[in-house]
Amino acid sequence: MQTLDTLIAQAASLVWGPWLVFLLFGTHLYLTWRTGFIQRHLGHAIRLSVTKDEGSPGDISQFGALATALAATIGTGNIYGVAGAVLIGGPGAVLWMWLTGVFGIATKYGEALLAVKYRTVNANGQMSGGAMYVLQNALKARWAGILFAVFTAIAAFGIGNMVQSNAIADLVVAKKGLIPFAVEDWQIKVGVGIFLTVITAAVILGGVSSISKFCTVLVPFMAAAYVIGCLVLLAFNWDKLGATIQLIVTSAFTGQAAVGGFVGAGIAEAMRYGIARGLFSNESGLGSAPIVAAAAQTRDPVRQALVSSTGTFWDTVVVCAMTGLVLVSSGDWQTAGMTKAGLCDAAFHHLGFFGDAVLVLGLFTFVFSTILGWSYYGEKAVEYLAGVRAVFPYRLLWVALVFVGSVWKSDVVWNFSDMMNGLMAIPNIIALLLLSGVVASETKRYFDSHPGK
Repeated sequence: MQTLDTLIAQAASLVWGPWLVFLLFGTHLYLTWRTGFIQRHLGHAIRLSVTKDEGSPGDISQFGALATALAATIGTGNIYGVAGAVLIGGPGAVLWMWLTGVFGIATKYGEALLAVKYRTVNANGQMSGGAMYVLQNALKARWAGILFAVFTAIAAFGIGNMVQSNAIADLVVAKKGLIPFAVEDWQIKVGVGIFLTVITAAVILGGVSSISKFCTVLVPFMAAAYVIGCLVLLAFNWDKLGATIQLIVTSAFTGQAAVGGFVGAGIAEAMRYGIARGLFSNESGLGSAPIVAAAAQTRDPVRQALVSSTGTFWDTVVVCAMTGLVLVSSGDWQTAGMTKAGLCDAAFHHLGFFGDAVLVLGLFTFVFSTILGWSYYGEKAVEYLAGVRAVFPYRLLWVALVFVGSVWKSDVVWNFSDMMNGLMAIPNIIALLLLSGVVASETKRYFDSHPGK
């Protein structure tokens, strides 16, 4: 007889099966066409992300909204997730992951545009938006908005909270040899839990303004530090870089034969795991990032949509690509019995303490930022379901569960939240496809009035 754990794991695998990968990637391609290849305006979008739309309605700056979304998006998937894709799909998975990021820019653009266009003002005078409001206000399908909000609220507690704090605690335990005194594993987890709980409370209890202000400092630092660290690692392996890129490209279209401890993978495996990991990492199409995009100070939905779309570029096209190059160039993916964590440890350890520091700092900041970003997604979902009075109690519960996650690991929590995370995509994608004409017309209006952009 199957256990509850097994049934939930199977359900999560079913949700994140090939059908969802096809649906999401197909939407990326479709919206790329409907928007006239919006990716060609990436330079303009990056410039907009560091400027302000003065005097416009909203709760936080456009860059603050982008930083908060990136905080939630850049997480363990950018490191361990990439390692998993390489171990199963081979080096070619890195290219498919990268392509998912390139085309995913259009989907992130489309969902952010709709979130701003159909946002509302809540009882506290703050902006509220996201797929639930798009479904309710544009498609008159409140029931679908409720479903999306329920999926989001549940997924947030797992994938955005307990799973993340547990990952930090496990990381510190794994690196306890760096601690200059003897300490038990449980003591480490309790200490990490208390530390995370305190700093999380200090940031999120102040609401979206506090979260965005903190993220505007943390996110650029953590991303830059990690990318620079990866570039240093690649510089030490510069003689292998050309061969690494060639291997990634050729494996993506021919598959990878068995070599060393690697059992081999065909084109299908490279595509499936590369695309799936890219989708899971940048969250384009899941409907999460548009929730905070709706809070941005902007008078034009296209303007904020362009800013939000750069999040997918930074997350997958840059950060995941850096990780993939480091892991493949190390050659450690060929070792028999290698795990995701083992591959990352081995690849970064080639530079000794520096490599370990890049990995530990990257994981710690990535994971903590995810806790902050997803706290806002969850509270807006709860606000939609139960009103603004439910937000502060939700924040208190969020802080408490950060500690619980640090000291208690549950595969059930991970698998169930993973399933809810995937289910978020269904109503969001339906709204995107049905309203793709709105996305196209708004895009045409903006660029007709801004020629040369």
